[in-house]
Amino acid sequence: QVQLVESGGGLVQAGGSLRLSCAASGRTVSMYAMGWFRQAPGKEREFVVDIRWGNGMTNYADSVKGRFTISRDNAKNTVYLQINSLKPEDTAVYYCAGRQRWGIRTDPGDFDYWGQGTQVTVSS
Repeated sequence: QVQLVESGGGLVQAGGSLRLSCAASGRTVSMYAMGWFRQAPGKEREFVVDIRWGNGMTNYADSVKGRFTISRDNAKNTVYLQINSLKPEDTAVYYCAGRQRWGIRTDPGDFDYWGQGTQVTVSS
């Protein structure tokens, strides 16, 4: 099993920045990729970005390209999500997720492991 723990959420003004972290523990070698989803109130969970452990290849949702940057530290089994130029519509619970499935995946059902979520609130 794999455990994922997020940190770094909070309340920030529009235009500000945040960095989220997700530390993985357990059988991390089983994971092919890790990434982030978000879920705003009353909306479905939405894919944001993920990164492959092996070659660092990334896949971003079109809605976040240019403002969100994912990175990884293999030695620490940690991924980071840098969010710049925050907008009120970025307000959501951000979930870290990991998967064993190969290739490009964006459906929540394709991800095997989930963190508890961290709240990001952007005030206007």
